[in-house]
Amino acid sequence: MKADPTAQRRLLDLAALDAELARARYRRGSLPEQAAVEAAEGTVRTHRDAVVRAKTSVSDLGREVAKLEQEVTQVRTREERDRGLMDSGSVSAKQMTDLSHELETLARRRGVLEDEQLEVMERLDAAETDLAHEQGELETAETTLADAVERRDGVLGDLDVLEQRRGAEREQVAAELPGDLVGLYDQLRQRTGTGAGELVGNRCGACRMEMDRSELRDIAAAAPDDVVRCEQCGAIVVRTGKGTNA
Repeated sequence: MKADPTAQRRLLDLAALDAELARARYRRGSLPEQAAVEAAEGTVRTHRDAVVRAKTSVSDLGREVAKLEQEVTQVRTREERDRGLMDSGSVSAKQMTDLSHELETLARRRGVLEDEQLEVMERLDAAETDLAHEQGELETAETTLADAVERRDGVLGDLDVLEQRRGAEREQVAAELPGDLVGLYDQLRQRTGTGAGELVGNRCGACRMEMDRSELRDIAAAAPDDVVRCEQCGAIVVRTGKGTNA
C-alpha cells in the first residue's frame, strides 16, 4: 500500500487520540472514586442493618415492658380488691385469713414483676442508646457515600467531556485521511492495540522494540509513500525524519 507521507504522519495524531481515548476508557473502568463509592455503599448497608436490628430490639423490649406493666397493674388491682374486702368487714374469719395469704402471694408476685420490669427497662434504655448511636453512624455513612458519589460523578463527567472532544477530533482527523489507510490502521489497532508508531532511531514507536539492521535497511530503501510495517508487531511505521532512515 502507498500513501502520501504527510497522511502517514497524520496517523500519529490519530494514534495519540486513540491512546488518550483508551486511557480514558481504562480509567473509567478502574476509577478509585468508584471503589470509594462501593466501599461507602457497603458501610451504609452495614449500618442500615444495624439500625434495623436496634429498632427491632427497642420494639421487642418496649412490648415486654408494656406486658409487664399490664401484669403489675393486674396484680395491684387484685391487691386493692382484696384489701377492700378485708376493710369492708363483710367477710368471715376464714376469708380474712385466705385474703391475707393471697395478699402476701400477690405482693411477692408484684415484687418479682417490678424487678423484671426494672431490668427490662434498663435494657430498653441501653437499646435506645444503641439505636441512637447506630442512626448517627448511618447518617455519617450516608454523608460519606453522598460525597463519594459526587466525586465519582465529577470524574465521570470530566471523562465524558474528554471522550466527546477527543472522539470528535478523531473523526475529523480520520475523515481527512485516505480511507484505505485508516482502514488498515484500524484493523491493526483492533488486533494489536496500536495501529501506528513513529520510528525513532532504531525503535518502533508502537511496540517499543528495537529493529535489526536488515529491517532498518529495508525501511530506508522504501519509497517515501510506501506504507511500511514493523516486522515484530505489524503496526505501520511512520517515518518522520527522526529515524536512521531520515
